[in-house]
Amino acid sequence: MEQKTFTITAETGLHARPATQLVNKAGQFSSEINIESRGKSVNLKSIMGVMSLGVGKGGEVIITADGNDEKEAMEAITNQIQEELGE
Repeated sequence: MEQKTFTITAETGLHARPATQLVNKAGQFSSEINIESRGKSVNLKSIMGVMSLGVGKGGEVIITADGNDEKEAMEAITNQIQEELGE
């Protein structure tokens, strides 16, 4: 299992457009990928789940990937988050 923590630094937080891009990126992999914020974990392949987290600027998220392509999935998602949302 791969796991990384990120801080969202984008002014608008994890809003609809970057959330959709993350969901689409996660959907490219067969691994189970989850995103957690403030103790609530949801499937990163579910736009409704991701939006329900309501992650704002300064929010911390933990991404976990578990499966046969977990390393590739984590690398792609890390790149997506760093480009769009934070560090």
